[in-house]
Amino acid sequence: MLIHSRILGAAFGLVLTFLGTFTLAAPKSEVIPFWDVSDESNTTQIDHSEWQQLLDDYLEEHESGINRFDYGALKEDEEDFKLLVDYLLRLSDLDPRTFAKAEQLPYWINFYNALTVYIVTERYPVKSIKDIKSGTFDFGPWNLKLATIQDQQITLNNIEHGILRPIWKDSRIHYALNCASLGCPNLATTAYRSDNMEELLEAGARAYINHPRGVSIKKNRLIVSSIYDWYRDEFEGSNEGVLAHLRKYAKPELAEQLKNFKKFKHEYDWKLNAP
Repeated sequence: MLIHSRILGAAFGLVLTFLGTFTLAAPKSEVIPFWDVSDESNTTQIDHSEWQQLLDDYLEEHESGINRFDYGALKEDEEDFKLLVDYLLRLSDLDPRTFAKAEQLPYWINFYNALTVYIVTERYPVKSIKDIKSGTFDFGPWNLKLATIQDQQITLNNIEHGILRPIWKDSRIHYALNCASLGCPNLATTAYRSDNMEELLEAGARAYINHPRGVSIKKNRLIVSSIYDWYRDEFEGSNEGVLAHLRKYAKPELAEQLKNFKKFKHEYDWKLNAP
């Protein structure tokens, strides 16, 4: 069996746990104290080379500006799918608390993105990640217990809302996490590392905000991604805060246009980011 018992999958006859109903409001950012520990004296770097190999082989920089991942091809290649599983298991065997914070951040981001690719590939073909449910009434796989680290069961929501958001308090993290959807910020072609984190976070923000799925103006109406609604509190909790953030990363022409707006609508495309 390719999948270790710590990486769960219904396709292999393992039980999935119902953890509640997902709503369009983002879960509260609330730290899980167990994970809010680090060893700043540890200078060891975590290797993400397997993840980089998979990105090189299956992620396409599409002409639309939205990167596409070939889940179907990965599912058909048993050796490469095992490489993904082995990478997740290797990360699961580490105790991230024994690393410096600068090394923990790419650890959790890569883990989140690789888990997302894993669950979508396992269930492929699907039209949307929303079709993968944690329970009868659930919306998406975010509450599935997908891994165990240091005897702690981990869900995608745990990583985003219990670790990344509350510990780092950096709104740019939303541009690094990929939810396998066309409306989402791109899955980066480069694995995150402590030595490229700042560069990739900045690049992710600029790329998303300057693409129509992030910000667009149609018939004199400003339309922005629903991300800025779901996580409004991280942009000062106001339209003004969202607009200030957008102007910071917008190209000069767009930044000038944004000065003409005080309110906006939200849109999001949940179709799968497959070729």
